[in-house]
Amino acid sequence: MKNADIRNWIIKAENDLKASRDLINSENPVTDSICFHAQQCVEKYLKAYLIYNGIGITKTHDITQLIENCIKIDNNFNYLYTIKADGLTIYAVEIRYPDDFYLPSIEEARDSIAIAEKVKYFVTDKLKNQGFVLHDQQ
Repeated sequence: MKNADIRNWIIKAENDLKASRDLINSENPVTDSICFHAQQCVEKYLKAYLIYNGIGITKTHDITQLIENCIKIDNNFNYLYTIKADGLTIYAVEIRYPDDFYLPSIEEARDSIAIAEKVKYFVTDKLKNQGFVLHDQQ
């Protein structure tokens, strides 16, 4: 895959993080949407890393599966378990539908953003260390 394709994954991840940040600062924050976008941010950063390293990705929202695939490349991805990034998987599908109605607390929403930010910096550092240029040089 071309670097532009990987940048597109990162742009989409950044848009999800921005959506979470914007929503948390709104009046009456919509916590399920905040957590959903934080999960999507993490998912897309992990997929960008996998793609950059030549690993095919499947259509999954399972953060644990994505972390495990990243660990096969770099064992330091175990760090993501210490920050509980795998705990965001529940926000991908389960809370989006009213079958199992659940609204995360504002604290959960803040925590999900904090986790997404940590994953962002962790993954972008890994990509930079592997020689990936995050922004086009003009």
